[in-house]
Amino acid sequence: MKRVTAFILSFFLLFSCLCQTVAGQEPDIAVASDMIVKAEEAQAVNTEGGPALQSPSAILMEASTGQVIYEKDADEKRSPASITKIMTLILIFDALESGKIKLTDEVVTSAHAKSMGGSQVFLEEGEVQTVETMIKCIVVASGNDASVAMAEYIAGTEDEFVKMMNERAAALGMTNTHFEDCCGLTESPTHVTTARDIAIMSRELINKYPQIHNYSTIWMENITHVTKQGTKEFGLSNTNKLLKMATNFNVTGLKTGSTSIAKYCLSATAEKDGVRLIASIMAAPDYKVRFADAQTLLNYGYANCKLYEDKEMLPLPDMIVDNGVDEKVPLKYGGSFSYLSLKGEDFTAIERKLELVPSVSAPIEEGQPAGNLVYSLGGKKIGEVPVLTAGAVREAKFGDYLKRLLHAFSL
Repeated sequence: MKRVTAFILSFFLLFSCLCQTVAGQEPDIAVASDMIVKAEEAQAVNTEGGPALQSPSAILMEASTGQVIYEKDADEKRSPASITKIMTLILIFDALESGKIKLTDEVVTSAHAKSMGGSQVFLEEGEVQTVETMIKCIVVASGNDASVAMAEYIAGTEDEFVKMMNERAAALGMTNTHFEDCCGLTESPTHVTTARDIAIMSRELINKYPQIHNYSTIWMENITHVTKQGTKEFGLSNTNKLLKMATNFNVTGLKTGSTSIAKYCLSATAEKDGVRLIASIMAAPDYKVRFADAQTLLNYGYANCKLYEDKEMLPLPDMIVDNGVDEKVPLKYGGSFSYLSLKGEDFTAIERKLELVPSVSAPIEEGQPAGNLVYSLGGKKIGEVPVLTAGAVREAKFGDYLKRLLHAFSL
């Protein structure tokens, strides 16, 4: 009798899970104990020398350097489902940064946006929500309707917005990506990306717009629908169950996706001891595997890598100027330096050396190359930061030399 009861309960649980996996729909399933991957399991390796994963495509990337720590068929083109929305979010934050839109702007839902199926927040035609609320609907609840509403608000039509998505992807070097819509609901075989390209656009989003984590870490929050039918509360529940799983790192996001074609996808971001990692999972066979594989990757990364960041770079001298109205020009660094170690090197042994040209000749423009700050470890160069001129200097003419001469005689 117990076996029969157990079988019946198992059948209904499986049936319930399958019913929730419709196109673009993220199942809201409680985190099961067998989804938790312990840190020591990250030491298990596959035949390629990395962590053992069930998902066919995956990659682990460090966010500040972009260095790939592990990859598995990372360039295989696959359907991304709602992972598509990472690029939609990049364009939304681009528009916010440029001043084209504001968080307080009111967005009106069109009939087209309302008609979206799959995962949605059930916006009604004519319903008004702020840009910030729409962002929450996209990030937390993976709302297809909210994604289309924002696409139309920014670009006029979803088609024009998708063109912008593909242009942005190309500029980021996402060579194996092509978008057909802004939410991933399409079943078109030409709507594709790769685990590597997912990591690239995830890195762009979290590095350029770190405020995304204010939204991607929300577990549950209510929004208010105000329509002709009246006012009602609607609960947003985060589709990223990794947020509530027991981990030895801080989960900061980022986005899930699933359709019958894409299966189960995830871009997971995390932080520990100043190291930020991105784990991209594609085509996992079920919802538990995508979270388990992501956790395995992140555990593997934190067990094997540490990050060096030069927070106090060497002071820069002024550069001598030849034939200029000024005798010297100040210098500046053209960036910062970080180095990801996978071998446990001693960072105290890192050496820094300024390699500057003796002088620069006028005319000089701001940002002109003047040398490099070179980093080495164990006698091997591990990177460099360019040194640039921090000002402009005009070329000296006859009159300038004459004024200089007269000034010298007057002293």
